[in-house]
This record gives sequence, C-alpha cells and structure tokens, in this order.
Amino acid sequence: MTAVASPADIGSYWLASCGDDPTPRPALPGDATVDIAIMGGGFTGLWTAWYLLQNDPGLSIAIVERQFCGFGASGRNGGWCSPRFPINPAALTRRFGAATARAMLLAQQAMVGEVGRICEEEGIDAHFNPAGVLTLARSAEQLPSLRQSFDAYAKLGMEDGCELLDADAGRAAVHATEVHGALRLRAGGTIHPGRLVRGLARALERRGVRIYEGTEVLQTTAGMQPALVTSGGTLRARRAVLLAGEAYLTAQPAYRPRLIPMASTIMLTAPLSAEQWDKVGWAGGECLSSYVHTTNYLTRTADGRILFGSRGAPYRYGSDMSEAALRENANFGWIRDRLTEWWPSLDGVEFTHRWAGYLGIPRDWLPTVHFDAVRRIGCSYGYTGHGVITSAICARALAGLVAGRAADLHAPYVREQAPNWEVEPLRWAGIRYVQNAFLRMDVAEAAGRRPPPDAGLAKHLGEP
Repeated sequence: MTAVASPADIGSYWLASCGDDPTPRPALPGDATVDIAIMGGGFTGLWTAWYLLQNDPGLSIAIVERQFCGFGASGRNGGWCSPRFPINPAALTRRFGAATARAMLLAQQAMVGEVGRICEEEGIDAHFNPAGVLTLARSAEQLPSLRQSFDAYAKLGMEDGCELLDADAGRAAVHATEVHGALRLRAGGTIHPGRLVRGLARALERRGVRIYEGTEVLQTTAGMQPALVTSGGTLRARRAVLLAGEAYLTAQPAYRPRLIPMASTIMLTAPLSAEQWDKVGWAGGECLSSYVHTTNYLTRTADGRILFGSRGAPYRYGSDMSEAALRENANFGWIRDRLTEWWPSLDGVEFTHRWAGYLGIPRDWLPTVHFDAVRRIGCSYGYTGHGVITSAICARALAGLVAGRAADLHAPYVREQAPNWEVEPLRWAGIRYVQNAFLRMDVAEAAGRRPPPDAGLAKHLGEP
C-alpha cells in the first residue's frame, strides 16, 4: 500500500476548509475488472467519470489515486473558474483561425456556467461566484497588452463580453496602486476548489463509481483488455484505461517528454476587516490579475481573505517534482512584497496559509485529449494552470471519444500527443533562462526602466 499524505501536510486552505472527511479511502484490495479504469483522482479523472456516466449511466468505473482526491493541482490552485483558454485569443486565432478560436472560447465560457449548475444540482457548496475576471494594467507599459487583448476578442465578435476600463474606472473597481486601466471579462468566476473536488468525488460515489486512494499506478498495459497495474493489484478494463494525472503524468516514461511540471506559489491572508476592505476596494470579487510576465492571480474568498498566487520554485532538472522543494520555496517573501505593493495599507497583514503545487505545461501550450480505440488507452493533460474549467472541457471530450462520438474529433486539442520538449540539459537551461528573463522584465518595468535587451527573445521562447 502506498503511504498516503494528509491534507494538512500540503498547507492548502482549500483542503483545510473543504468540510469533507479527510480519512483516506481504502486502497485497491486486489485484482478487479470494470468497464473503465481511470488513473487520477483530481479534476480530470473525476470530470471524465462524470461525463462518461452522462453518456452511459450503466458503466462500471473505478478511479485509482496515488494519494487522495485533490492532492495535486485540484486542491492547490487559485480558485478561478477561468473563461480563458490556456492559449490567448490572438494566438488561438493565429494558429487555428477565427471560427475555431471563437468556438473554443465560447465553450470555455459556457463551461463556467455548467460547473455552477452542477454544483447547485448536486448540492456541492463550492462557493461559486460568477463575478467575472478583471485584469489590471499597472503601468503605462502594460496598456498596449490590455488593448491588444480587447481587440483580439472584438475581432472574434466577442466584444459584448468584454469591457475596457480607463484608469479612473479601474481604480474605482480596485483601489490598488498604479492602476492605469483594466479589462473586464463578464464570464468567469471564483470557486472553492477543495469543496468542488471533494464534492464531485462524493457525487460520483453516489452513482456507483469506486474510488481507491493510496494506490499507485506502476504500469499501464494496452490491448483488448487494458489494465492499470497498481500497488494494490491489477485493475483491468473491459472498455478503456484513461490516464488523468496532469503534471504527475511526467512520472510515466511515455509522457515525460511531452509535459513539464511547473510550480506555482500561493499565500492567503487572514480575513480582512470591513475597514481594510474599504481601502482595498474590489467589492465585485472578480478573479483579479495584472499584465505581468511572471504571472499573478488574486482571489477574494467567501470568508473575506485575499489569495495571492505567483511564480513558484524554478524548474528542476529532469522534471523532478519534489514536495520538499515546494515547502522550501523562497518565493513566499516575493508574494508578501507584491501584496503590499498593490495595497500599502495591508503592510503587516497576517498570512494564515501558504502552499505551492505543480501544473502541467505542454511545449505548445495546447492541451491534449487522445483515445486510441485499438489500444484502448486514453489521456487528457496540459492545462497550463487553467485546469478548473479546461479539465472539465477536455474530460467531456475524452468521454465523448470513448463513447465514439465523432463530434468530439474536431477540436484542435483532440490529437495524437503533444510535441516533445527539448531533451535535458537543453530543457533545463532554456526554461531557467526564460523564468529568469521574465522576472528581470517585470522588475525593470516596475522600476520604470527599459526592458532588458533579451526581452524579445524571452517572449519568443516563453509565450504561446
């Protein structure tokens, strides 16, 4: 039996406050046979099981999870139900054409509402708040990016879902320093991902899905009766084996070249007082971010805290996913400084939780959904930090492929596999260079200096 971590070991507020019994589910007790065997008890695996049952309620499904449901990114993310796809609208249009880009973005927006509806129907109190997304330009240099984002939506005929705010309107929405303008997306919202992932697991169990925790997949076999060979026994499947490990798929040799694990870091304040919120503004509770290269994302929780997420530990050689490296992450101080940079009035505010996690990045930033009907093996991965909603979209497509629905074949992310990353040590050197360059670019911009001379090269290498 695999040793199971405790939710308390991770430090995630979402897992600590999810209200679900943290006692691990039993491990797979021996050999078993089901219709569908799924590796991974996060959003991808759970949503795949959900949509498989929507297509065929009579399926027997078993999910095996190495730790516990929500151990990975599903229990450690920023709490966004993001209407954004992992690739921005301009790049989507350039790569796949306007019609496809529009369809993909509309699907992303529609899934936000579907997740909210499922929560309501299943009695999952996930604090769903469809407040939209607000992205700030916090320097004059960020204004062109704001305008380009709006123009990209407008060219797709989606300008009704967007609103450009000038500096005064942006500051009225959020009383942060250096607000030069903002872009509001009306779709999108925030959610308690711990309550969602644990609630979804319980909803599936009510429908007969068996979930085994503390069960590590050691090997995958393909063929007429594919199987997951695990630490608890062999789980055979009459119809399909589906791999839903996201960043943790890099532990499987076949996926290690196609995906890299990148770390992201989060800190959470204590609940703010009414007086503090008056100074912060942000009464709408939108998903909040700014146009920086190192990424930031902020969430207002249902109990009045501020979550601030940003860059994580540097990429580790060989796609190593050390939990110790996350705990020793030196970027918590960076986040504390960024929060008081946004709101100086919060200097000295108490932080009650801090955590970090890994997300999966494909070489071309495009997720992959694939099902080989001959080998009877399927997979879904590569959400680049947009997994709360994108995982559900991809899971629905994967379930459709297993069911033989041709309509699911037309999305660009339905493909054989993602392209390979460079081999080590080129991978390590290139990723570390881009991480360093993006940080230098943000530091120079914040100081009012010209961007470093290699900014163009870093953007070319590091942006989709």
